[in-house]
Amino acid sequence: METVRRHDIDWLRVITIALLLIYHIAIIFQPWAMFVGFVRSEQPLESLWTPMTMLNVWRIPILFFVSGMGLFFAMRKRNCKQLIGERTRRILVPLVFGIVAIAPLHMFVFQKFYNLPLGYYPHMGHLWFLGNIFVYVLLFLPVFYLLKRGKGERFKQILNKVMSNPFGPLMISIFFMLEAILVRPQIYSLYAETWHGFFLGGLAFFFGYLFVYSGTNFWNTVKKWKWGYLALAVGLYVLRYFEFNLEAPGYLMALESNCWIFGVFGLGYTYLNKPNKYLGYLSQAAYPIYIIHMFVMYLGGLLILPLGIPPFLQFLAITVFTFAVCYVLFEFVIRRIWFLRPLFGLKNEKTANVKSKDISVFRKA
Repeated sequence: METVRRHDIDWLRVITIALLLIYHIAIIFQPWAMFVGFVRSEQPLESLWTPMTMLNVWRIPILFFVSGMGLFFAMRKRNCKQLIGERTRRILVPLVFGIVAIAPLHMFVFQKFYNLPLGYYPHMGHLWFLGNIFVYVLLFLPVFYLLKRGKGERFKQILNKVMSNPFGPLMISIFFMLEAILVRPQIYSLYAETWHGFFLGGLAFFFGYLFVYSGTNFWNTVKKWKWGYLALAVGLYVLRYFEFNLEAPGYLMALESNCWIFGVFGLGYTYLNKPNKYLGYLSQAAYPIYIIHMFVMYLGGLLILPLGIPPFLQFLAITVFTFAVCYVLFEFVIRRIWFLRPLFGLKNEKTANVKSKDISVFRKA
């Protein structure tokens, strides 16, 4: 069983959350932003949609994969009861707090921006991801603990052997392709609070755990064949762009998504699996920043969009504002006030240790 700390998985979590923030900021500059509950610029940047569509088929699935990997590391020193208690504290408590106190904040800003009557109502908003993760933990723990106790040694050997072949990871995509065929999402990248997002996330979470559990062959394979996976992903994206106006049949988008993800895993394993003095801090910050970023981003839109500056400068200004204010709130408020720490998924100061060997959904181990 793997015991060495995986710095690349930490880095991928940090990087994908940063990309998530940028993606959400880019939505502000799309003509349809208001229809998905975002503040909207009157000066659209529709050219941003092209790179966004390259990102949107894998930006959320890769986080579910990483979350499943994180559960593997979290289970190393915990029994089932301990793990459920720890996940409740680190996922369910921030989720409930976020529904009551955080998600309504960006709706206040949304109402203010559009001069709508101000009203409060608890809702999940972007925190739906945490709700899915908590359900997956409860669903898959019995299976994962059976595997941990050595009940699936033969299965592990077969899986490790399959993953030694470059087609092994691609075979996993069959399950994702079947999900798309059976669920038939109207828009593949619409993950939030949909059955498609739930089933897709569950598959990614499950196989993310198995990729770490199975051994090193998966990682050696994606390291060796990373450029091949990325080339296939680019080819599928080009096909989607020219032949399907960016919304290809779901089974093709599922394959494209996994090819991007396997390529990114290969890049991470090749270049990022080494210690870094900033990684511990960034990994700790990623989860709270994910929780608060929508409110901060909307506030940036409220302040910056009315300014008479070109739209690309607005985009840059909102990006800088979002990252800077999120950092200030994390560093000087969330991280330093003891009773706020558990509400944002951080350990108490006495037990916090940024060099812990556990990795999880957003540093929740």
